[in-house]
Amino acid sequence: MKLNQIATISAGHPYRGKIPEIDSGSMAVVQMRDASPEGGVDWSACLRSEPTSKKEPDWLQTGDILVAARGSTNYAVLVDTGLASLPAVAAPHFYVVRLHSEALSPEFLAWQLNQSPCQRYFELHAEGSAAKSIRRQVLEEAPIGIPSLARQAAIMKLVHSLREERNLMQQLQRNGEQMMQAIAASLLEQSDQQPK
Repeated sequence: MKLNQIATISAGHPYRGKIPEIDSGSMAVVQMRDASPEGGVDWSACLRSEPTSKKEPDWLQTGDILVAARGSTNYAVLVDTGLASLPAVAAPHFYVVRLHSEALSPEFLAWQLNQSPCQRYFELHAEGSAAKSIRRQVLEEAPIGIPSLARQAAIMKLVHSLREERNLMQQLQRNGEQMMQAIAASLLEQSDQQPK
């Protein structure tokens, strides 16, 4: 099935040139540096701005998926507006994917878009030499697998377990490195204290 059969895809909020940062702005703008597939949206890092027209912006909603339109990887980020202190829009470098089918969970779709079959598809259809980008039509026609909701839930449970395992391994590695640094520092202190 193609993505546009189960979701609407729209461009991020239109800005011409640099996004104006307005400290007292009434909305947050999610830029590429504020979002990652693992961490979601870092709402505290988003700049504040104002809408570009009198028309009501297409506010981001929980369950929306941001897909990077340009860059070395066209990663997908699941949006959870529960932690946002202001209404938010996506920057123009993102496409906003909004599911209109209940056959897929947004979390599962975001995960699937980040996996190698979809990433290879994006790579194959990317345009440009230095800064690669994908057109909206490419994203709309991305092939999507739709397993049962029970299977989606089981896959996401496995994804969460693997993520926790990876985080634990990284923490153990950091602890080990800190221990080695402490040992190395104590060796120097001991050698300084020995009589000459």
